[in-house]
Amino acid sequence: MALLVDIPAIGPITTDSGFVPLEACSDGVFAVGKDGVVSITATGDRKVEFIAFAEHTLAYVKSALGYPAYYPVHPVALEKPVRAVLMDLDGTSVRSEEFWVWVIERSAASLLDNPKFELEEADVPYVSGHSVSEHLQYCIDKYCPDKTVEEARGYYFEHTGREMKAIMEGGGREGAFTPSPGLKEFLHALKDKGVKIGLVTSGLYEKAWPEILSAFRTLGMGDPTEFYDAIVTAGFAMRKGEVGTLGELSPKPHPWLYAETCRVGLGIPFEARNSVVGIEDSGAGVCSIRLAGFPTIGFGGGNLVESGTRELCEHYCETFEEIAAALE
Repeated sequence: MALLVDIPAIGPITTDSGFVPLEACSDGVFAVGKDGVVSITATGDRKVEFIAFAEHTLAYVKSALGYPAYYPVHPVALEKPVRAVLMDLDGTSVRSEEFWVWVIERSAASLLDNPKFELEEADVPYVSGHSVSEHLQYCIDKYCPDKTVEEARGYYFEHTGREMKAIMEGGGREGAFTPSPGLKEFLHALKDKGVKIGLVTSGLYEKAWPEILSAFRTLGMGDPTEFYDAIVTAGFAMRKGEVGTLGELSPKPHPWLYAETCRVGLGIPFEARNSVVGIEDSGAGVCSIRLAGFPTIGFGGGNLVESGTRELCEHYCETFEEIAAALE
């Protein structure tokens, strides 16, 4: 495969990667050939842009809500024995992406007052892996620009609340949350080796917790809070008359969820980051892990190829058995 660009702290990116070469950063701050900028390339989904200098790289994380950010990109090198594994929830630990995309679709249908509305296949990379508000803003921009994200969030939580209640009561949409094949064996193998395990999701607590609980009930693994060493979600939704928490403007691909899980939840300092591995199936998640400074294992079944982020991973695996072998 031909070389597209060699990015400091990331390495060689091939022409088959899905990365997109740019002449300038989308905010206009940096341009190739000016102020020491050697190259600028974006992930295939255009969510993250890498501004490469001679010896270092910055990542520009875009925002559909108007709050982008720049981050330094740190080099990674997987060091063994691995001290901790950070695992994504949706798509990695539990197969639930189709369900949450369906909820976004139903929210857009409510906005349009069209119960027959369906998302297009091309929409999928933009309505999975990011925050609820990012997903909804994308739908608004494309399908109903006269609506607001606040209106969309109202419908989203209406649909989510109804479905979560039904699922917790033993009903709801069939097959909404299915543990990934081999998850139980993989988690127990990590525990047996004394490896710390953190669960990380961009999902709000009210949607993430029923999902985690449902998976553990299915697997007969007891209380998730007793099993995992740390669980970090995007917190609690901000609604009128309620207290919300930070989560909608700082989700994946921003680094904070993974950084907080490792540094605060597991107590592992930044200097030991190369002995910590993140596992993700989404492009946003892979970027989040890399910007937090951790080596990444890509998990098949998500949108890593479509989002152009597969080459940001140290390894790419289709099963937990393959991941276990990569960690040996």
